[in-house]
Amino acid sequence: MQEKEVAYSTSVADEAAPGETAVHLKNLKLQHQWDPNLPDEVADEIDEALHTTDKGAREGMAHELLDDSPYPEVRAAVPNYDEGGHTNTIRAWTIGLIFATIGSALNMLFSMRNPYIVIPSYVAQVVAYPVGVAWAKFMPNKQLSLFGRQFNLNPGPFSKKEHALIVIMANATFGGGAAYATDVLLAQRAFYKQSFGWGFEILMCISTQMLGFGLAGFFHRFLVAPAAMIWPSNLINCALFTALHDTRKPDPSKVNGWTIGKYRFFLYVMIGSFCWYFFPGLIAPFLSYFAWVTWIKPQNPVVNQLFGGETGLSLIPMTFDWTQVSGFNFSPLIAPWHAIANTLIGMVIFFWIVTAGIHYSGTWFAQFLPISDSSSYDNTATTYNVTRIMTPEFTLDLKAYEEYSPLFLSTTFALCYGLSFATIIALLVNTGLFHGSELWVRFRNFGKEEEDVHGRLMARFKPVPLWWYGGVVVAMIAIGLGLVLGYPTHLDWWAFFVALIIAVIWYVPIGIIQASTNIALGLNVLTEFIVGYIQPGKPMAMMLFKTYGYMSMYQGLYFNQDMKLGHYMKIPPRVSFSGQMVAALWSSVVQIAVMNWGLATIKDVCSLDQPNHYTCPNGRVFFNASVIWGLIGPQRMFSPGQMYVNLQWFWLAGALLPVIVYLAARMWPKSKIRYLSAPLIFGGAGLIPPATPLNYLTWGIVGMIFNKYIRDKFRGWWMHYNYILSAGLDVGLDLCTILIFLTIDLTGASFPDWWGTRIASGTMDTMGTAIQTVLTNGTFGPTKW
Repeated sequence: MQEKEVAYSTSVADEAAPGETAVHLKNLKLQHQWDPNLPDEVADEIDEALHTTDKGAREGMAHELLDDSPYPEVRAAVPNYDEGGHTNTIRAWTIGLIFATIGSALNMLFSMRNPYIVIPSYVAQVVAYPVGVAWAKFMPNKQLSLFGRQFNLNPGPFSKKEHALIVIMANATFGGGAAYATDVLLAQRAFYKQSFGWGFEILMCISTQMLGFGLAGFFHRFLVAPAAMIWPSNLINCALFTALHDTRKPDPSKVNGWTIGKYRFFLYVMIGSFCWYFFPGLIAPFLSYFAWVTWIKPQNPVVNQLFGGETGLSLIPMTFDWTQVSGFNFSPLIAPWHAIANTLIGMVIFFWIVTAGIHYSGTWFAQFLPISDSSSYDNTATTYNVTRIMTPEFTLDLKAYEEYSPLFLSTTFALCYGLSFATIIALLVNTGLFHGSELWVRFRNFGKEEEDVHGRLMARFKPVPLWWYGGVVVAMIAIGLGLVLGYPTHLDWWAFFVALIIAVIWYVPIGIIQASTNIALGLNVLTEFIVGYIQPGKPMAMMLFKTYGYMSMYQGLYFNQDMKLGHYMKIPPRVSFSGQMVAALWSSVVQIAVMNWGLATIKDVCSLDQPNHYTCPNGRVFFNASVIWGLIGPQRMFSPGQMYVNLQWFWLAGALLPVIVYLAARMWPKSKIRYLSAPLIFGGAGLIPPATPLNYLTWGIVGMIFNKYIRDKFRGWWMHYNYILSAGLDVGLDLCTILIFLTIDLTGASFPDWWGTRIASGTMDTMGTAIQTVLTNGTFGPTKW
């Protein structure tokens, strides 16, 4: 069952004929022409190597450029050779499945909390290391047989590759948080008060997860094999493998004078992060949303709208809580500086300037509503009562809707839909302009792609046949079709296939952005918009259409990220395939069990006043979206004559901006314009709401400091310690959060009341009551709808 590989390296420059070296360099230049992650100095080196007449110098440059990754981030974290070691062992499988179970269970539970916390896979990575070392030390060296296959209970020292397989299984199950399908089920169970039973829930979770797995295999050559698809979050895993398995001290001359080893540095950061989170997370909650201006004027709605951190625009963004910085967009130390810059540009333009202009001009009756939250309202400014317009069959009662109220949204929530329209179109146009020729070449030259050093090393292993992934896709389509037709979901069979086509069309454009920036853009609004027109008045149909049209793609991209980790760590592809599939199937069952436990056990779960913040923020947003798009429908919100019709202009904006950026980049190819990304400008801050500007602004500020200023000024330190710092901060935070949950939240205890627990809790920002015009009676809004 186990296999052992020896260290192995390869050199394309050594193997290539002199004339072929120039061809490799030309291909490298063409593939990275519009690559914002490629450093300017590397691009200059490629040009110099191509134009030099000194063949010896060209060969020397080719060695440096072709025999390692062109990206300093990858070179800092991933060795350019196969380090060897065991991979497919009973030790790796046992530890991997244990941590997949624990991690997916905790992430499911924490996804019901606001702000929700995603336990990253490097928590399992850190804890798995001493477990693996202990196994190697204490387990007997004994040969056993299982299902006709021989394996050793203790194959020797705990290897990096075994460790990597454990993390791959963890990533496949909880690396991106809870399974997205659980948000649908929370909306159905907690807000619609409807249940189809455990069988439906487990099969829906499995089919969306595994359908994404099959799609990930088909798009491997576009999103995993190319060197430009760096998947930044994997670099933290790779750096942490080195820190845990190699405790040597660095050369001070290469890391700006520092001498501390990676492992010791990681431990110090993790312990510090663990200890500190007790303050914003328990002892002094005001440190989390440090909106000190609102403490001065706690009952002034405009002050709380502008400076509030929970439901305001956070014009002075301050927090001392790593949860707020990394909770919605992951660690800011991962994303490249240009991705952060584009996100901040969009955040400032749309969620500061445009939002303020819309809100204070009274557009969309904004004076009666919060400036930023994820709830939906009726014309009395109270939460929209969906039961008043719904038939017993969970479809729209049109007469009741006309007698009740149109639906109103907070300013940022409404604007978020317009920005999503722009993002959807910008993705396709941007991909066609900047990546179209590259994708066509890869499609045309299937099996003959230009490989980087890591691809050449992986070529030694047997690939996974495409029909394996095809079999998974066919089986999951069959299960999904059975679910939508076998239960009263109101989703037609042809609409189910339309959803799958949408996932396939947008898979690569969204994957390119995520693989190069670590920022995930979604198809949620597109799927909601389409199903609202083709299956109007049917919220359950809308949620399932969105599940298979968006979430299968969303889950698939995390499988691609996992595949890239195996690529970096030189894990045989067939071993990665087995680990991902088994772990994903098992975690689907675990997450459904935990979700049902939480709904049955946690008091007042999913209500806004739940004392421990288990308000189900993602499920709430999903519910609100189903009301807007599924029950009421886009035709009553965004069609001509309706309140939010002007948001349709964002479709045009999304089509035009990528063209403008592309033409400008062609005219001035060496300027900073080439770093602009229309999809990120429109959609980088797409989680507002339930996220707030505070989350993105602090994320962006920290990210620019480390990934631009420190990276440029102290490159040696950054390459050696940056990803270790990120891992330490995240692991310490998550361990402390788990401890607080087990000792405080579950027991119903609370920290003693004092100034630090009271000062922020009484503001309109915290209570969600920052509204300029409060209705005491009557209604607002249009007289007909």
